[in-house]
This record gives sequence, C-alpha cells and structure tokens, in this order.
Amino acid sequence: MYARSTTIRGNPQSIDAGTDYVRDEMMPAVRGMDGCVGLSMLADRESGTCIVTTSWRDRESMQASAEGVRPMRDRAIQVFGGAEYEVHEWEVSAMHRRHEAHHGACARVTWIRGEPDAMERAIDAFRISLMPRLDDLAGFCSVSLMTHPAEGMAVSAVTYDSREDMVENRESARALREDFATGMGLAVTDVREFDLVLAHLRVPETA
Repeated sequence: MYARSTTIRGNPQSIDAGTDYVRDEMMPAVRGMDGCVGLSMLADRESGTCIVTTSWRDRESMQASAEGVRPMRDRAIQVFGGAEYEVHEWEVSAMHRRHEAHHGACARVTWIRGEPDAMERAIDAFRISLMPRLDDLAGFCSVSLMTHPAEGMAVSAVTYDSREDMVENRESARALREDFATGMGLAVTDVREFDLVLAHLRVPETA
C-alpha cells in the first residue's frame, strides 16, 4: 500500500470551506480513480494547517494518478487560503486499528528522520515493540507508519477517540516516542496535533 500526503498551510478561517471542498468534490473524484483506496484529512484549526492523504493499492496507481489529482490539489490550496504546501509520497509500512475512528477523533502526528540503511530495522522495531505499547494508551484508536526509506523519512499518526484522550496521553506518548527514537538512533523533527475531520483512508491492517 502507498499514500500521497499534501500538507497545506492555510487560513484558519477557511478550514470549514476547505473541508467541504475535500469531502464533497475532491474525495469522490479521487476515489473514482483506478487503484485509490481512500482519503483522510487532518486539520489544525488554530494554525490553519491541514493534511490531506490519499491511499493507493500500489505505487503504479499512485504515480498514474498524479496528473489527475494536480488540478484538484491546486483548487484545494486556493480554498484553504494556502500559500505554502508540501507533497510527499510514502509506503504504508504499518497500520493497526483497535476500532474505526468516530466523530471527535484526534491524531498526533510525528515526523522522523534517520539513516536510510537503518529504516528497515526501525520499521520492524516500530511494529514489534512500539505498536503494542501505544495500544495500551487510554482512548487509543489506531496507529499508522508511512515511510520513504530511500530518504530516511517516516511519519507516524496515532489517533485517539477524543481530544481529551490525546491530551491526557501527551506525557506517556512523549516518553514512548523519545525512548523509541533514542534506541533506534532516529531524530524526531516535528510533532503536531490535529482534528481528524475525514476518516476514509481504508488502509488494511498490516500489524
């Protein structure tokens, strides 16, 4: 499984309009493309930052969709009032769900960098040692890991049933994150918290 994420730094006042566009126009069009599995959207209403992620059956389907997705992405950036954006393509290396996300769910996203040669070992350790410990956190809903091994890049998203659960687990999650990164020789480059406003990524369990 593969995924493409678009991070838009938009206007906080445009979050609702952008969400409507992604849900009502972009999502049906993208999900109609060959090989598309689903779409999700995260939003930080304070900063205006949003992450729209599409999931794909294989790398070929993801790459073949690039030109078809481009005009919709450009339109989304306009609707969100975004001047800056980033697009990344990933391999979905791990996915575990306790249950499907419901209304009010939130996600903590962590960006990681390491040596490309060490990525395979880090992915195995994430699946074997870190994921079961995350599953024990109160309000845990799901966790995913997406990687770009050749560049030594990875991003994980841990979803909680509510913002209250996510806030309650900040220190426990921080300790787990730092312990894992230190043990694997990885650098945590950013950590952010979002509302999960659209949850239709449909990536199958891999753990």
